[in-house]
Parts: sequence; C-alpha cells; structure tokens
Amino acid sequence: MSRSPLRSRVVPSARRIVIGSAVVLASLGLSATVPASATSTYSMASPSTEQRAGTLDGFVIENLPDGIGTPSDFAYEWEDVSFHSRVWETGPDPDGAYKVDLTVKTIRGEKLTDLEALHNFLVEYEEKEPGSWQLTPVKVGGYDGLFAGDEVFYFIAPGVAAEVTIDHDRFTDEDVLDTAAGFHPESTT
Repeated sequence: MSRSPLRSRVVPSARRIVIGSAVVLASLGLSATVPASATSTYSMASPSTEQRAGTLDGFVIENLPDGIGTPSDFAYEWEDVSFHSRVWETGPDPDGAYKVDLTVKTIRGEKLTDLEALHNFLVEYEEKEPGSWQLTPVKVGGYDGLFAGDEVFYFIAPGVAAEVTIDHDRFTDEDVLDTAAGFHPESTT
C-alpha cells in the first residue's frame, strides 16, 4: 500500500492546526523565537510521567506508546465544531525538522449526532474523496469507531467524539488502538 495518500491527508489537518495556532499567538501579540545558538538533540526516549498522565478537555489519557516526544496542546474550531488536541512531537532531527508522533483530540459539535455524522464531518474536514477512505469498524472501549491504520475515531455521545492518530512508520496498529482505548471521558473508568 502506498503511503502517499496517507501523507497527503495529514497536510490539511496540520495546516489548520498551524494556522489556528498562529492566529491565536498573533491575536495575543506573542511570538516565539529560538536563538541561532540553541540546539536540541533528536530524542526517542520514553515519555516522562507528565507526558503519560493527564487529561484533555474532560478526557483522561491513560495509555501512551513508549518513545513519544514532547506534548503541546491546541484548541481550534472548524464549521461550528470545536477541537482540543494534544500533539506529541520528537525533534529536531539533524535537519532541524520535527515529527508528529501521536495526536489525541476531542471533537465537539451539535452536528455530531452519531458515528455516520462524525464520519461525514471528518471526510469533509480531512478533505477525503467520498468513498475512498478505507475504514474498518472497531470497538474502542464501549464506543463504536472506525479505524484506518494510522488513525481511529469514535463516537462518544451526541455532540462528543474522539480521534487518535499516530505515526504509522514508527508505531503499530495495536499502539493506536491501545492509546484510543485509554482516551475516554473522565467519568468512565
């Protein structure tokens, strides 16, 4: 299976996150600069306790694969649907690039009435060709979801859903599904 269709799927979502973050920073009058003398080492060390534990938008994060990088949180909205995401990245590599290891996100909006509505929304949001997304039905905890190798999304309740994406070059199907099973509303343990 060619990896190029999956990579092209990531670009629109990443572009929305970057643009949304830049708008938030600009509206706050903030910017980040790194001195030319600053250096980092590309690291694939096991995550710290802080990276493993926590919550995001009322969801607990219990299971994370080993070797993920540093987390950052984002909040943004698209078509009256709000997203809260935590993204773990490693880097910079020797070329100065960062790589997204894992993303967990909550998705909230009135139009998310069931799994089919969630699927239809994500087809539009991720700019998929209708009918081209190869998805397998799965259970994530007690929730109905759809799985596509590097990502799984699942319907929690009317207006609430979750999605987990992973770097499929470094992590397995089991890693993404285990992470998703440990990413659920705080009230369900």
